[in-house]
Amino acid sequence: MTTPSFIPGLELSRRFYLEAVRPLLDEATPGILHSAARLGGGSEVLGFDTARSADHEWGPRLQLLLRPEDVTCHGTAIKDLLSARLAKTFYGYPTHFAPTAEAGIRVMQATDGPVHHRVDITDPATWFTAQLGFDPGQDVTLADWLATPTQRLAEVTAGAVFHDGLGRLTPARAHLAWYPHDLWLHVLACQWQRISQEEAFVGRCGEVGDELGSAVVTARLVRDLMRLCLLMDRRYPPYSKWLGSAFARTPQAAVLTPVLSAALAATDWHTREQHLSRAYETVAAAHNRLGLTDLVDPTTRSYHSRPFQVLHAERFTAALRARITDPAVRALPLAGNVDQFIDSTDVLSHPGRARAVTRATAHVPES
Repeated sequence: MTTPSFIPGLELSRRFYLEAVRPLLDEATPGILHSAARLGGGSEVLGFDTARSADHEWGPRLQLLLRPEDVTCHGTAIKDLLSARLAKTFYGYPTHFAPTAEAGIRVMQATDGPVHHRVDITDPATWFTAQLGFDPGQDVTLADWLATPTQRLAEVTAGAVFHDGLGRLTPARAHLAWYPHDLWLHVLACQWQRISQEEAFVGRCGEVGDELGSAVVTARLVRDLMRLCLLMDRRYPPYSKWLGSAFARTPQAAVLTPVLSAALAATDWHTREQHLSRAYETVAAAHNRLGLTDLVDPTTRSYHSRPFQVLHAERFTAALRARITDPAVRALPLAGNVDQFIDSTDVLSHPGRARAVTRATAHVPES
């Protein structure tokens, strides 16, 4: 089979809905209320897909959301109709998704039989709960916000809605577009706190001859600075595979990318510290431009009596916490959201696990 010209996944899914799925839906169940979108997992949802993405779980696919009663009455019939009558290919891409050796993973493949399509039919509450662990159509609690990985929040608020006949997707996505203000201040404060905890270790490791340890700490600090820039820009940081791609879209990236790259490439702790100091001051100045707190001196300085140059990032933590007015948010420990104290892709890709760990670690109540 000739490889078709690459079409970005969101555009492919949009065309698939309008040209292939919607006509069959109108024919079989005319007037049925529904919403259609491409949200959730997949590099195309965040706009990072390439031709490489077609090797698994990528292709002409979408979510078709119905009222719960319509899922019960018509869901199976619609699924079977699409299976029987969808074209075998769409813009050169197979509409059939065959299983692979890896459980739950499917890949586009030609077929002569019924199409195992990826038009996922469900209702909004069920889909949101599976994706996030809660339904944003109900009250969203503090625990919901903190226990939901930012990757998952990005997957729900990015992507594309092709039709919202149910009127559920648009308001839910608007509600989840960003953290409530005080919670944003808290998450920013916790990110600065992470930096404050390790910024002196670059020099301390190097001082005892542990250049490898110094390099590891530098890499951790670079990642935290990248995440901080995304949070400052009101963007949910994705998990590690797409962190650099997302960071490149922030206002600070043009200046910071060569500086952070130089810090990572350095072979001695003094050079790492010099580059990190410049990065700290750049991000600190960006913080001040946000106007979220009183001005904080953005210059680096010595780490107490030790000969290490640091920002003392906890000063930014304190400034942010001083602006939080919600007592429930003010009472939170400086652990932050689940991404800020867990570094496991397995946990961060499963909202149920993330919620359980968040409550156990941060002692966040249900409401």
